[in-house]
Amino acid sequence: MDVRKFFFKYRGFTPVPLVIVVVIFAKPTLTSLFWGIMLMLLGELIRIYGVAYAGGATRTRKVGAPELVTSGPFSRVRNPLYIGNMFMYTGAAVIANVWQPWLVLLVWIFFGIQYYFIVNLEEEELDKIFGENYAIYCKNVNRFIPGLKAYTSGNITRPDYKMAIRSEKSTFISFISILILLIGKMLLFNR
Repeated sequence: MDVRKFFFKYRGFTPVPLVIVVVIFAKPTLTSLFWGIMLMLLGELIRIYGVAYAGGATRTRKVGAPELVTSGPFSRVRNPLYIGNMFMYTGAAVIANVWQPWLVLLVWIFFGIQYYFIVNLEEEELDKIFGENYAIYCKNVNRFIPGLKAYTSGNITRPDYKMAIRSEKSTFISFISILILLIGKMLLFNR
């Protein structure tokens, strides 16, 4: 199997081994909990903003998109959902309060590699589907570093925040589960 397809298909499960290790060795404090939750909330807000524009297609196991979304957060960066994920993973690493700053660096390296392969696969497919329109979009919008000026293509997508919140149900469950595990560990072992 192509490594790009592997990472794309199992992107919801690849964090699990890292989460298990983090939870086992975590030494959360109230301070690490506060700052970690702030990062995780920021990540989730970025995800909701992106999903409101991209729609439920972000949850599929099929590479591609029904339309080229270039408005909202996608007018400034091509991969806002992955940026949101990075904030969430970084927040979990901060809450863990162990092996700092090496754990955060490990998280960035691991997910940087994963997202490199996933984005490579997605961009290849989007180029096939949308051709010249996608090439123009890529020339004007950065892959991961948000631009200060919004790209305007005339293709306006109306955000649907209710759908975005419903679509984020599994992310909310993961978010809450990690928090419960880490808070539980803090309460049980940090007396």
